[in-house]
Amino acid sequence: MLDRFFQNWVYAAPPFALLVLGLYPFIGPTIELSVFLSLPIYMVHQFEEHDNNRFAVYLNDMMGKDRRGLAPRDIWIINVVFVWFFILAVFCLSASNPSWGVLAAYLLAINGFVHIVWAIKFRTYNPGLWTAVFLFVPCAIWIFRVVPAHVAIHAIAALVVIVLHATIMVLARRAA
Repeated sequence: MLDRFFQNWVYAAPPFALLVLGLYPFIGPTIELSVFLSLPIYMVHQFEEHDNNRFAVYLNDMMGKDRRGLAPRDIWIINVVFVWFFILAVFCLSASNPSWGVLAAYLLAINGFVHIVWAIKFRTYNPGLWTAVFLFVPCAIWIFRVVPAHVAIHAIAALVVIVLHATIMVLARRAA
């Protein structure tokens, strides 16, 4: 049963994104709108990326047969625990100190940057590229423009998100 759950979680993302948007009048006013929109935007990106297991197939092919790649359970943990709950934690942090909203911007910007670099390097579409270009980049820029943060918070936020992405690559590159 859990296998089906791990394989089909992404189909909950679009309706959950709509639910999150509907909650804005109740919880949103305590959070900068651009930061609040990072979660539903990320969910739309996840649908483009993971529908029909496209990202796992793409990444695992890119890693090669001698590497483990990412299993459906790994992808669920990354996307639900380390994205959805990470951004919900950003909501809580930024409600008490708006500067922490830049965490969401770095999550969007760095993920978008990876998608764009892969598209340029491999000269082909990769799952999630369109939402990375047309949603992540503009939303990240918007957050950076409207959320004032001290350089130390920028450094911490960037480091946290870089470590998160590096951990995913280490996980995917393990020997098969």
